[in-house]
Amino acid sequence: MSAMIWCMSAETPVIQMAGGLAPRSAWGAPAACPIIRTFDAVSTRTAYALMREAFYGAARFEEFVERTGISEPVAAARLRELTQEGLLEKIPYREPGQRTRYGYQLTEKGTALLPVLVAMVDWSDRWLFPDGARVQLKHADCGSRVHAELRCEDGHAVELMELEPVVRAVDTSDSGEAKRS
Repeated sequence: MSAMIWCMSAETPVIQMAGGLAPRSAWGAPAACPIIRTFDAVSTRTAYALMREAFYGAARFEEFVERTGISEPVAAARLRELTQEGLLEKIPYREPGQRTRYGYQLTEKGTALLPVLVAMVDWSDRWLFPDGARVQLKHADCGSRVHAELRCEDGHAVELMELEPVVRAVDTSDSGEAKRS
């Protein structure tokens, strides 16, 4: 089961479903879509802003509120959702003479979202900020800009015309949890 690349014109390549992937409606519910599931995990604009600030080093509630301009109730709700989703985790801290409070830090799952955010920065720089955004991501060692790119597991650069969607089998026979092959 695979797909082929189809072009309406030379400027607009798209992935045309073929074989077991056609018609597209045969794939199942949108909830099974990894793109939709990712947006569900980081569900709002404010959640993306909070994740951005976590990558920029924010850890305390007050830092998140100040850096994003989000109201305290909204920040509290989004931080709770991001923690429940496993993207952030609460960590205790205590100032001298004060009660124990909790800050936030990225989890492994949250850190794995970095390439998605870098890709969003790349896209935004190209299409929304033609003169360049105020913040650029640069490699600390050499000073060059950092970009997201598609690569296969063997390290080859991959262009749209080289993508081949393949339906993976899901095995739920043992524990009821989905296991992908």
